Amino acid sequence: MDRPVRGGLSARGCCSYSALKACLPVLSWLPRYNMGWLQMDLLAGLTVGLTTVPQALAYAEIAGLPVQFGLYSAFMGGFIYTVLGTSKDVTLGPTAIMSLLCFSVVGGQPHRAALLSLLCGLVQAAMALLRLGFLLDFISYPVIKGFTFAAAVTIGFGQVKHILGLKGVPQQFFLEVYYTFHKIPEARPGDVVLGVICLFLLVMFKVMKTNLGCDDGSASLRVTRKIVWAVATMRNALIVVAASLVAFSWDASGHHVFTITGETPRGLPPFRPPPTSDTTSNGTVVSFGDIVEDFGAGLAMIPLMGLLESIAIAKSFASQNDYRINANQELLAIGLTNIMGSFVSAYPVTGSFGRTAVNSQTGVCTPAGGIITSVIVLLSLAFLMPAFYYIPKASLAAVIICAVAHMVDYRIVIKMWRISKLDLVPFIVTFLLSFWQVQYGIIGGVAVSGVLLLYNTARPQIKVSDHGVLVMELSSGLSFPATEHLSHILHSQALQVSAPRSVVLDCHHVSVIDYTVISELGDLLRQFRLRDVELVFCRLQPSVLQKLVAADLKDFRYTDSVDAALQVESHCLLDY
Repeated sequence: MDRPVRGGLSARGCCSYSALKACLPVLSWLPRYNMGWLQMDLLAGLTVGLTTVPQALAYAEIAGLPVQFGLYSAFMGGFIYTVLGTSKDVTLGPTAIMSLLCFSVVGGQPHRAALLSLLCGLVQAAMALLRLGFLLDFISYPVIKGFTFAAAVTIGFGQVKHILGLKGVPQQFFLEVYYTFHKIPEARPGDVVLGVICLFLLVMFKVMKTNLGCDDGSASLRVTRKIVWAVATMRNALIVVAASLVAFSWDASGHHVFTITGETPRGLPPFRPPPTSDTTSNGTVVSFGDIVEDFGAGLAMIPLMGLLESIAIAKSFASQNDYRINANQELLAIGLTNIMGSFVSAYPVTGSFGRTAVNSQTGVCTPAGGIITSVIVLLSLAFLMPAFYYIPKASLAAVIICAVAHMVDYRIVIKMWRISKLDLVPFIVTFLLSFWQVQYGIIGGVAVSGVLLLYNTARPQIKVSDHGVLVMELSSGLSFPATEHLSHILHSQALQVSAPRSVVLDCHHVSVIDYTVISELGDLLRQFRLRDVELVFCRLQPSVLQKLVAADLKDFRYTDSVDAALQVESHCLLDY
């Protein structure tokens, strides 16, 4: 009788409203939505939308795609995240790092970029459903920073050719550096002047925003601050619009002095699944399996980096604004965004730190602000594409350079040098390899971090002190890689000296032990006994003691404290 009742309660619990809210976070705030929230969400969505459009156009250039694909990638996230997201601040869309990763995998092929978005979304959604977010913990902070530094340098320098108006410069970084300097005499004066002016204005607006100060003072001063803040926040859109008007004016007068974006298709992208095969220039059909094989390690790196970037941003702003996020729900939101985005020719997206900061600073109240941002992007696609014809590439390059400049934070390197010099090893490996291929940089950094982690596991710190007998304090758990190290220390300092010495093994910090270690301890106990000295264990954790007792080791002795062990030693344990 009881079992059916419990089963029914369990079923009702699984289908309860609280369980539904956990799956659809929109239900937790939508019933409480009010006009005050709507006003703030409209303002934030509009502000972020005016920032998103020029950035999306610029990031498409990094991905090696036509500029409209940046907008194709910028609107799906706002709709899906409103329903599934757990952060009021996060905005999903194209970012500089994801654009660079996408280019490194698909080489600027739009159809493959959409297929990559689908596959990445499936991987991310599967990770969310299987609760595999812990895998992100294996990408250490030095690896992330090394990759970020390299990405910022690669992306930033990659825009120099557009500032200079150069053509025919390869995309591969080292060749790009060579040919950029080699072709400097071919620089177009109009692009150089416009690019430098755009850079100067963007930096000036950013400095003005940073130094606004508090809102104390007269009403006119507060209004002035708000105007400056609004202009500085929308600086990307204002600079691109102003540069486009300048380019249009010169072009209308018959002077083609700027390199412009050119013709872009007007209208919304068709809703269709991404192609699962491709055709080369010579007519050869490339199968789905061959395309996936070409993606290689990128098929693992891009989903992981996308999740890592977005969740780090979400956690940062959740802490700043005093709320909590659900990491697995965030994974699901990103994954579904990439899956649905692939049906509108989008490439992989993730959370944007810059646009999320704008969203938060504008006072957004709910994820619904993303809907306004997405509507602005859709309106741009539907009606403004002809206006994009005159956008100078130098102005987009200036936007990108200023967007990635903050990622080069040398203070992080100084901190790592002061705190843990060993952490500079994975940082440097990741940084250098990323100039070859960004995914190789991440793989190399993770591998080096893994080796360092394994080294620490295999070589736990053992503090040795002399109290008449040797007291050895273990600093961490004991697993099979550490067996040889522990045995070597005991032999070299206690068993193989001229007068063998007894040892008290302080295991207070040991919470993990395995069969290999227990077998070695049994052999060590035998060798101590043969030399008429003692090996005594003290301060064992209950779980560790249980395993050692179950092993039934001969001559195994333990005490509850170091002092008790020393007293036992002083009275000789030969007759114990």
